[in-house]
Amino acid sequence: MTRFFVEPAEMQPEFLVLTGENAKHAKVLRLKCGEEVLVCDGQGREALCAVSDVSEGQISLVVKHRQTSETEAKIRVSVYMAFPKADKLEHVIQKATELGAYEIVAFPSARCISKPDEKSLAKKAERWQKIAASAAEQSGRGLIPQVLTLPSYKAALQRAAQADKALLFYENERATTLTMALHTGVYETVSLLTGPEGGLEEAEVKQAMDAGLSVCTLGKRILRCETAPLCALSAVMYHAGEF
Repeated sequence: MTRFFVEPAEMQPEFLVLTGENAKHAKVLRLKCGEEVLVCDGQGREALCAVSDVSEGQISLVVKHRQTSETEAKIRVSVYMAFPKADKLEHVIQKATELGAYEIVAFPSARCISKPDEKSLAKKAERWQKIAASAAEQSGRGLIPQVLTLPSYKAALQRAAQADKALLFYENERATTLTMALHTGVYETVSLLTGPEGGLEEAEVKQAMDAGLSVCTLGKRILRCETAPLCALSAVMYHAGEF
């Protein structure tokens, strides 16, 4: 079923109107009166609607039923990724959204090659959020993950540590595996933190431990910076019974 995202304030009780890009999309799909669509507020709530009128620049809908989205994971997983080179973050945002991430957070670390300034970061952030929205629509999500940027590694650690289970992945860790980490404790929120192309420095790993994060490994092989967060996210979702 065709899915549209609107602002929460646009979710009226009985009638909805699609305008702008949504109306253009509906026109491309050649929606007709009587056809059903799903309208989502991007925060996990959705409405089953029927098209009541198709006019230039807008599509009128009648609300038939409201519900909480059934496609959202019961566990909230935040993906923290150090700024990578090129468009690798775009790939992670798209795939993490499809896999069910609650949010994606980018931050700088010591070995980051990519260090966007404030001006370019603002433009990138807007694009990244659009990628998340598009991926959420394509994959049938009821929630659009927020794409956030933080000014420092310290800020990332402080925020990630607030999750019930906060994990950092380090290629030199040998004792604790992700499987071991996921089988301890009760948790509803998880944060997964990975480094850039050059990995995290030992001092940064110690800093993470001091902040309350648990350090674990993703296996015997070294994964690329764009592979690691998606691997960890998939494993967490599998462990939570989402697959």
